[in-house]
Amino acid sequence: MKLFHGSNIDIQIIDLEKSKPNKDFGKGFYLSADYDQAMEMAEFRAALMGGKPIVSTFEFDESLITESSLKIKIFQDYSEEWSDFVFANREGAPTEQYDIVYGPIANDKVGLQIRKLKDGSIDKQEFLNRLKYMKGITFQYFFGTEDALKFLKRL
Repeated sequence: MKLFHGSNIDIQIIDLEKSKPNKDFGKGFYLSADYDQAMEMAEFRAALMGGKPIVSTFEFDESLITESSLKIKIFQDYSEEWSDFVFANREGAPTEQYDIVYGPIANDKVGLQIRKLKDGSIDKQEFLNRLKYMKGITFQYFFGTEDALKFLKRL
């Protein structure tokens, strides 16, 4: 399957050291199977950091995962488990490190919602509701280790 990464630079070689910490699923490389979603991210990054929007394309052979010893986490939908996982990673205190994570994208206002949860102005259920991506459910792929990156091929 094809996966896309939106940025303001063309990604030829993935360098996990350049990944930012405290993202939805932790520090790693994020991709989408939805080209339009990747382009939205590329446009956002270019507006924020300068440059032009670029979508890099990768091939991902999902069938190889079942034949590997990778640690994989899959979230099929928004759930309390998913929101707890996003919360822990956004706070820099992940409960577990995974090679690959697949699950919904949180909305762009995650930081604000975490502060509201911590100060008690919203409960966990409202936190979950507010994390849902405003344009409907969109999934992301996270590759967090060098072993996981072996399953991606730049096209």
